[in-house]
Amino acid sequence: MSHIDTSRLEVKEVREGWKGRFFHSQSMTFAYYTVEAGASIHEHHHPNDEVWNVIEGQLEITVSGVAELVGPGCAVAVPPGAVHSIRALAFTRAIVVDHPRRDAIGGIQL
Repeated sequence: MSHIDTSRLEVKEVREGWKGRFFHSQSMTFAYYTVEAGASIHEHHHPNDEVWNVIEGQLEITVSGVAELVGPGCAVAVPPGAVHSIRALAFTRAIVVDHPRRDAIGGIQL
């Protein structure tokens, strides 16, 4: 088992207001995000399973046209190929897990 101290990982701003620290397991990508209030990710889709886990703050996550408000302790599973978008309603910390691994997010190499 590998120990990863996420506080020592490089911070990458993959979109305006979205700062993340990223690492990979053999088959998954993990993103530890801090998100500025009002920051958003446009409607998009990808072939990965993606799970959003909110630690602090509040996100509006829209999946296949259905919007949900997601706060601390809540998670949203986005199926592969589902159109989705995200908007931070407050400063937010979230952990996002993708399967299979992703080599890039927002055009930034991980």
